[in-house]
Amino acid sequence: MLLSQLSNHKFWGLLEYKPQWTLTLKGWLFLTFVLILVLISFGLSIHPFLRVSRPVNADVMVIEGWVPDITIKGAIAEFQKKNYRLMITTGNEIGRGKYLSDYKTFADLAAATAMALGLNQDQVVSVPNKTVSVNRTAASAKAVKQWLLDSDLHIKAINLYSHDVHTRRSWLVFKTLLKPEIKVGAIAFSPSYSKSWWKTSTGVKSVIMEAIAYLYTKLIWPFEN
Repeated sequence: MLLSQLSNHKFWGLLEYKPQWTLTLKGWLFLTFVLILVLISFGLSIHPFLRVSRPVNADVMVIEGWVPDITIKGAIAEFQKKNYRLMITTGNEIGRGKYLSDYKTFADLAAATAMALGLNQDQVVSVPNKTVSVNRTAASAKAVKQWLLDSDLHIKAINLYSHDVHTRRSWLVFKTLLKPEIKVGAIAFSPSYSKSWWKTSTGVKSVIMEAIAYLYTKLIWPFEN
Protein backbone atom coordinates (compact mmCIF):
# COMPACT_ATOMS: atom_id res chain seq x y z
CA MET A 1 0.00 0.00 0.00
CA LEU A 2 2.80 2.40 0.93
CA LEU A 3 4.74 1.57 -2.28
CA SER A 4 1.60 2.14 -4.32
CA GLN A 5 1.13 5.53 -2.70
CA LEU A 6 4.77 6.45 -3.29
CA SER A 7 4.63 5.30 -6.93
CA ASN A 8 1.69 7.61 -7.57
CA HIS A 9 3.16 10.54 -5.69
CA LYS A 10 4.76 13.02 -8.10
CA PHE A 11 6.49 15.32 -5.62
CA TRP A 12 5.11 18.39 -7.37
CA GLY A 13 6.09 16.97 -10.75
CA LEU A 14 9.78 16.73 -9.88
CA LEU A 15 10.15 13.08 -8.89
CA GLU A 16 8.33 9.82 -9.37
CA TYR A 17 8.87 6.28 -8.23
CA LYS A 18 9.77 3.64 -10.84
CA PRO A 19 10.78 -0.01 -10.24
CA GLN A 20 14.07 -0.94 -11.96
CA TRP A 21 16.37 -3.86 -12.65
CA THR A 22 19.77 -4.03 -10.99
CA LEU A 23 22.69 -6.43 -11.17
CA THR A 24 23.01 -9.21 -8.64
CA LEU A 25 26.37 -10.33 -7.27
CA LYS A 26 26.46 -12.99 -9.97
CA GLY A 27 25.68 -10.33 -12.57
CA TRP A 28 28.52 -8.09 -11.37
CA LEU A 29 30.92 -11.04 -11.44
CA PHE A 30 29.87 -11.89 -14.99
CA LEU A 31 30.28 -8.25 -16.09
CA THR A 32 33.75 -8.12 -14.51
CA PHE A 33 34.70 -11.32 -16.30
CA VAL A 34 33.58 -9.90 -19.65
CA LEU A 35 35.56 -6.69 -19.07
CA ILE A 36 38.67 -8.72 -18.23
CA LEU A 37 38.27 -10.69 -21.46
CA VAL A 38 37.91 -7.46 -23.44
CA LEU A 39 41.08 -6.04 -21.87
CA ILE A 40 43.02 -9.23 -22.57
CA SER A 41 41.80 -9.26 -26.17
CA PHE A 42 42.78 -5.61 -26.55
CA GLY A 43 46.22 -6.27 -25.09
CA LEU A 44 46.86 -9.19 -27.44
CA SER A 45 45.63 -7.47 -30.60
CA ILE A 46 46.53 -3.78 -30.28
CA HIS A 47 50.29 -4.19 -30.65
CA PRO A 48 50.19 -6.36 -33.82
CA PHE A 49 47.62 -3.94 -35.25
CA LEU A 50 49.81 -0.89 -34.71
CA ARG A 51 53.04 -2.68 -35.69
CA VAL A 52 51.77 -3.43 -39.18
CA SER A 53 53.93 -4.93 -41.93
CA ARG A 54 52.34 -5.03 -45.37
CA PRO A 55 55.02 -4.42 -47.97
CA VAL A 56 54.19 -3.96 -51.63
CA ASN A 57 56.27 -4.70 -54.69
CA ALA A 58 58.61 -1.69 -54.75
CA ASP A 59 62.27 -0.87 -55.25
CA VAL A 60 62.22 2.34 -53.20
CA MET A 61 62.23 2.38 -49.39
CA VAL A 62 61.28 5.44 -47.34
CA ILE A 63 62.48 5.56 -43.74
CA GLU A 64 61.47 8.12 -41.14
CA GLY A 65 64.58 9.98 -40.05
CA TRP A 66 63.68 10.29 -36.37
CA VAL A 67 63.94 6.52 -35.75
CA PRO A 68 66.80 5.14 -33.60
CA ASP A 69 69.95 3.74 -35.17
CA ILE A 70 68.89 0.14 -34.53
CA THR A 71 65.85 0.73 -36.74
CA ILE A 72 68.05 2.14 -39.49
CA LYS A 73 70.19 -1.01 -39.23
CA GLY A 74 67.03 -3.09 -39.65
CA ALA A 75 66.05 -1.02 -42.68
CA ILE A 76 69.46 -1.56 -44.28
CA ALA A 77 69.20 -5.31 -43.76
CA GLU A 78 65.78 -5.29 -45.42
CA PHE A 79 67.08 -2.99 -48.17
CA GLN A 80 69.94 -5.34 -49.05
CA LYS A 81 67.88 -8.51 -48.70
CA LYS A 82 65.20 -7.32 -51.13
CA ASN A 83 67.60 -5.46 -53.45
CA TYR A 84 65.99 -2.05 -53.21
CA ARG A 85 67.29 0.58 -55.58
CA LEU A 86 66.92 3.65 -53.38
CA MET A 87 66.42 4.64 -49.72
CA ILE A 88 64.76 7.99 -49.03
CA THR A 89 65.17 9.46 -45.55
CA THR A 90 62.69 11.98 -44.16
CA GLY A 91 62.49 14.42 -41.29
CA ASN A 92 62.42 18.07 -40.33
CA GLU A 93 64.91 20.22 -38.47
CA ILE A 94 66.65 18.71 -35.44
CA GLY A 95 65.28 20.48 -32.40
CA ARG A 96 68.19 20.12 -29.99
CA GLY A 97 71.90 20.07 -30.77
CA LYS A 98 71.62 21.41 -34.31
CA TYR A 99 74.21 24.09 -33.57
CA LEU A 100 76.72 21.40 -32.61
CA SER A 101 75.84 18.89 -35.30
CA ASP A 102 76.97 18.69 -38.92
CA TYR A 103 73.45 17.53 -39.78
CA LYS A 104 70.62 20.03 -39.34
CA THR A 105 67.67 17.77 -40.17
CA PHE A 106 66.65 14.25 -39.18
CA ALA A 107 66.56 13.39 -42.88
CA ASP A 108 70.23 14.32 -43.31
CA LEU A 109 71.22 12.57 -40.08
CA ALA A 110 69.45 9.34 -41.06
CA ALA A 111 70.99 9.45 -44.55
CA ALA A 112 74.48 9.87 -43.11
CA THR A 113 73.83 7.05 -40.63
CA ALA A 114 72.66 4.74 -43.42
CA MET A 115 75.81 5.41 -45.41
CA ALA A 116 77.98 4.91 -42.31
CA LEU A 117 76.29 1.53 -41.85
CA GLY A 118 77.01 0.30 -45.34
CA LEU A 119 74.89 1.91 -48.06
CA ASN A 120 76.51 3.72 -50.96
CA GLN A 121 76.00 7.42 -51.51
CA ASP A 122 74.03 6.83 -54.71
CA GLN A 123 71.63 4.54 -52.83
CA VAL A 124 70.49 7.16 -50.30
CA VAL A 125 68.56 10.41 -50.81
CA SER A 126 67.76 12.85 -48.03
CA VAL A 127 64.39 14.58 -48.41
CA PRO A 128 63.95 16.98 -45.50
CA ASN A 129 60.63 18.72 -45.06
CA LYS A 130 59.56 22.12 -43.84
CA THR A 131 59.83 22.28 -40.06
CA VAL A 132 56.42 22.15 -38.38
CA SER A 133 55.31 21.75 -34.77
CA VAL A 134 52.33 19.47 -35.53
CA ASN A 135 51.56 16.83 -38.18
CA ARG A 136 55.25 16.20 -38.82
CA THR A 137 54.58 12.87 -40.52
CA ALA A 138 52.21 14.58 -42.95
CA ALA A 139 54.85 17.18 -43.74
CA SER A 140 57.35 14.40 -44.47
CA ALA A 141 54.86 12.58 -46.70
CA LYS A 142 54.16 15.73 -48.70
CA ALA A 143 57.87 16.38 -49.17
CA VAL A 144 58.48 12.79 -50.34
CA LYS A 145 55.56 12.91 -52.76
CA GLN A 146 56.78 16.17 -54.28
CA TRP A 147 60.32 14.80 -54.64
CA LEU A 148 59.08 11.62 -56.31
CA LEU A 149 56.84 13.52 -58.73
CA ASP A 150 59.64 15.94 -59.59
CA SER A 151 62.18 13.19 -60.19
CA ASP A 152 62.55 11.31 -63.46
CA LEU A 153 62.46 7.91 -61.74
CA HIS A 154 58.76 7.25 -62.49
CA ILE A 155 58.21 5.63 -59.09
CA LYS A 156 54.78 4.05 -58.70
CA ALA A 157 55.23 2.29 -55.33
CA ILE A 158 57.26 2.63 -52.15
CA ASN A 159 57.60 0.79 -48.86
CA LEU A 160 57.60 2.89 -45.70
CA TYR A 161 59.94 1.58 -43.00
CA SER A 162 59.14 2.80 -39.50
CA HIS A 163 59.63 1.95 -35.84
CA ASP A 164 57.36 -0.56 -34.09
CA VAL A 165 53.87 0.72 -33.18
CA HIS A 166 54.37 4.06 -34.91
CA THR A 167 54.14 2.26 -38.27
CA ARG A 168 50.35 2.04 -38.56
CA ARG A 169 49.86 5.79 -38.12
CA SER A 170 52.68 6.73 -40.49
CA TRP A 171 51.39 4.27 -43.08
CA LEU A 172 47.91 5.80 -42.89
CA VAL A 173 49.29 9.31 -43.42
CA PHE A 174 51.57 8.34 -46.32
CA LYS A 175 48.85 6.30 -48.04
CA THR A 176 46.40 9.18 -47.75
CA LEU A 177 48.75 11.85 -49.09
CA LEU A 178 50.55 9.86 -51.81
CA LYS A 179 47.48 8.36 -53.46
CA PRO A 180 46.55 7.92 -56.23
CA GLU A 181 49.90 8.41 -57.93
CA ILE A 182 52.00 6.25 -55.60
CA LYS A 183 51.15 2.99 -53.83
CA VAL A 184 52.46 2.69 -50.27
CA GLY A 185 53.37 -0.44 -48.33
CA ALA A 186 54.53 -0.67 -44.72
CA ILE A 187 57.33 -2.47 -42.88
CA ALA A 188 57.69 -2.25 -39.10
CA PHE A 189 60.90 -2.74 -37.16
CA SER A 190 60.35 -4.70 -33.94
CA PRO A 191 62.50 -3.80 -30.91
CA SER A 192 63.46 -6.36 -28.29
CA TYR A 193 60.51 -5.56 -26.00
CA SER A 194 57.97 -5.91 -28.79
CA LYS A 195 56.68 -9.41 -28.02
CA SER A 196 56.08 -8.61 -24.33
CA TRP A 197 55.40 -4.89 -24.55
CA TRP A 198 53.20 -4.87 -21.43
CA LYS A 199 56.20 -5.87 -19.28
CA THR A 200 58.15 -2.67 -19.92
CA SER A 201 57.32 0.97 -19.28
CA THR A 202 58.59 1.87 -22.76
CA GLY A 203 56.28 -0.67 -24.37
CA VAL A 204 53.22 0.38 -22.38
CA LYS A 205 53.76 4.08 -23.03
CA SER A 206 54.41 3.51 -26.72
CA VAL A 207 51.29 1.41 -27.25
CA ILE A 208 48.97 3.72 -25.30
CA MET A 209 50.26 6.92 -26.90
CA GLU A 210 50.28 5.48 -30.42
CA ALA A 211 46.78 4.06 -30.03
CA ILE A 212 45.50 7.51 -29.07
CA ALA A 213 47.50 9.17 -31.85
CA TYR A 214 46.20 6.69 -34.42
CA LEU A 215 42.59 7.39 -33.44
CA TYR A 216 43.25 11.12 -33.80
CA THR A 217 44.84 10.60 -37.21
CA LYS A 218 42.04 8.32 -38.36
CA LEU A 219 39.08 10.36 -37.10
CA ILE A 220 40.19 14.01 -36.87
CA TRP A 221 43.30 14.66 -38.96
CA PRO A 222 41.65 14.23 -42.41
CA PHE A 223 39.25 17.07 -41.62
CA GLU A 224 42.12 19.41 -40.78
CA ASN A 225 43.69 19.10 -44.22
